[in-house]
Order: sequence, then C-alpha cells, then structure tokens
Amino acid sequence: MDGKTKTLFGTVGVIVFMGAMAWASVPLYSLFCRVTGYGGTTNTAEAGSDEVLDRTISVRFDATLEKDMPWEFKPVEREMEIRIGETGLAFYEAYNPTDKPIAGQASYNVAPFYAGQFFSKIDCFCFTEQVLQPGERVQMPVSFFVDPAIVDHRDAKYVKHITLSYTFYEIDLPEEERQASLTSN
Repeated sequence: MDGKTKTLFGTVGVIVFMGAMAWASVPLYSLFCRVTGYGGTTNTAEAGSDEVLDRTISVRFDATLEKDMPWEFKPVEREMEIRIGETGLAFYEAYNPTDKPIAGQASYNVAPFYAGQFFSKIDCFCFTEQVLQPGERVQMPVSFFVDPAIVDHRDAKYVKHITLSYTFYEIDLPEEERQASLTSN
C-alpha cells in the first residue's frame, strides 16, 4: 500500500469512527445520566424504600409548558416535607382549555442535579403519554421516595431541598384518538 492509500483509509476510518461516536452519543449520555443521576435524571423503583430515616427533606414541585403547548399545568401542592425513605405522593393538575383533544408527554429533572440519583419514582404520569379531551381537567399522581443512601453521599448529604420539575410538550395524538376526533368532526 502506498502513502496515499494509507492516508485515504486512515481518513475514512476517522470519519466512520466520528460518525459512529456522534450516533452513539445520545443513547450513551442518556444511559450515563440514568446510572449516575447526572443532569437531574431520576431513578425508578418497583416499590418504596425498606428504610425510613428520622431526617426530613423538602421536595418542591415545579411545572412548565413547552412553547405553544395549549394546556394549563401546575402542581397541586408546591412543596412537601417527607422523611428520607418515606414514600411521598404528589399531584399535578393539567387542563385542556381548547376545543380539540391534545396529547402530551412530560419530561422531568431534579435539582440539584447530584440529588437525582437518590430520587426514585415508583409511579408517574410522565411514564406514559397523556391525552386530554376538550375542557378536560385531570390530576396526575407521582409517587416517589428519596433513597436513604443520600445521607452518605459526599455532596448530596447536605441537600435540604429537592426540586422535581416537569415540562409538558405536545405530541401527536395516538392513532385511535386521531381517528375518533376525525369522525366526530
């Protein structure tokens, strides 16, 4: 192989490698955030904690809507104090003031970011898409606990407040909802 061919193969190799890394970066970053709690990503759990401590922590609830999302969305309770390890239950309220069904999905995060790895959701409206009919108002639950391991973490052990934030954004209606809205018009 001459020098030009080696250079060509080397350049193509670098381009393929960089393309593969760019393609894999989003799922790898997502996996990293889920494992470490980095970026405010929470954990999920099948059940609550086996251990409940005497120490309490304040959990604040925040709600926003993506631009052009026509719903109204807010936490029912802005803040609650729970014992670390205790299962908490909070509700968010969503309202569709329009004259058509609208589907939405919630994204979420936790602040401070390093507390995310200790915030575990047992059940959440954010796990599934939500469809609200015209004029429909619903209360959507989220059950959660703060893992007692938080008290042993170098930085997180000093956390007194955790903020759970949701942002709702509009998504396409599921096929059956879309068909139903077409036939009713």
